[in-house]
Amino acid sequence: MRTTIRVAIIDDHDLFVRGMELLLPEVSGGRATVVATTSDAAYAAGIVRHAAPDLVLVDLHMPPPGGLHAIEAVRRAAPRATVIAMSGDDDPAVVLAALRTGASGFLPKSSTAAALLAPLLAAHQGWAVLPPRLLADLVAKDQRRSVPAATESLGPDDRALLRLIASGSSTADIATRLHVSERTVKRLTATLLRKLRVSSREAAAALAGSAGLL
Repeated sequence: MRTTIRVAIIDDHDLFVRGMELLLPEVSGGRATVVATTSDAAYAAGIVRHAAPDLVLVDLHMPPPGGLHAIEAVRRAAPRATVIAMSGDDDPAVVLAALRTGASGFLPKSSTAAALLAPLLAAHQGWAVLPPRLLADLVAKDQRRSVPAATESLGPDDRALLRLIASGSSTADIATRLHVSERTVKRLTATLLRKLRVSSREAAAALAGSAGLL
């Protein structure tokens, strides 16, 4: 016997809510049904306590107290429920804020009920759901943020060594340039790689290029 997935919707757009109420049971073959809705973020905690949903869809762009407040309230009131943030746009900064607040994923409201079914079922099974393009944007943003953090603590000697490594200089060449032994160069290189949290000279060179050190 299949378990019915109980869905609550916190959204002030009546057409979207009504569409989900009517179409979600149809496209899911009765497997998913909307059990509660509210257009006021302030009532989010109340409806999830009463309805005990499995999934909670929260519109991020709601009137005050807003979608992020609703996510926080739902997480406190129903910690076992899976919260999916939704929005008419996919601004990475807004999505990140929702994920940090407690959402387990994000889906665009431009999707049809049929297109939402698969990711909602995946979310119910414990998967984090994000549109592929948005996931790529978030990863790229995180990488851009981590590059300065990895290099900003380097001193002048580390930066000089990193530039030599990035230029393709051999251990012997670096030893000559720095007036040290090859053994010392290997030791300094190993220390530098640990500081940069990379495992190879090639990765260190790529990091140097991303950080504008070349």
